Amino acid sequence: MSQQSRTIVQNAWKAFASHDADRIAAVFTEDAEWLAPSENATALALGAPSHMVGKKAIVHFLAEDFPRFFVRDVTVTFHGFYADGERVIVEETMTATLANGNHYANDYCFVFELRDGLIHRVREYMDTARGYRMVFGEASRPVLARGTPGPVIPSASPSTIHPAQPPGAAVRAAAAPTGGTARSSL
Repeated sequence: MSQQSRTIVQNAWKAFASHDADRIAAVFTEDAEWLAPSENATALALGAPSHMVGKKAIVHFLAEDFPRFFVRDVTVTFHGFYADGERVIVEETMTATLANGNHYANDYCFVFELRDGLIHRVREYMDTARGYRMVFGEASRPVLARGTPGPVIPSASPSTIHPAQPPGAAVRAAAAPTGGTARSSL
């Protein structure tokens, strides 16, 4: 089961990188959840919450919001894939150019929980202070009331990002490695 779970998550990364809504939707349960740290910089910049609930919200973020926020030069370096039963842990570093022109580089750990061969829950961990500096610069971080959207980075496309849309979590990668470290540019 562990190898099968690992393969499911590796294939999911390929779907994420495609930005194809149908491919992404195919890897999640209807009631899937994606939990990122509260008030992480991506969610603040998008004016969105950090907890996505439901396949539709997750697919919207990965297919539409992610590529409008992380606009080019997205590279994911995988440091490890670890599987135990229906749980898969992924360690990675992501770099990109943001919509505001800033360079972004941060380390991540994702815990994927599977159900019936699909992703049911993702817990995302990152260096939130570093992410904030990458997105907003060295300015001191504002203290926001829970649920209050932060500064919004304009979309790279004519459409607008609304606070009611799903939260942002840095997720995108190409083919995942079968072992060791791999690097891919998107």
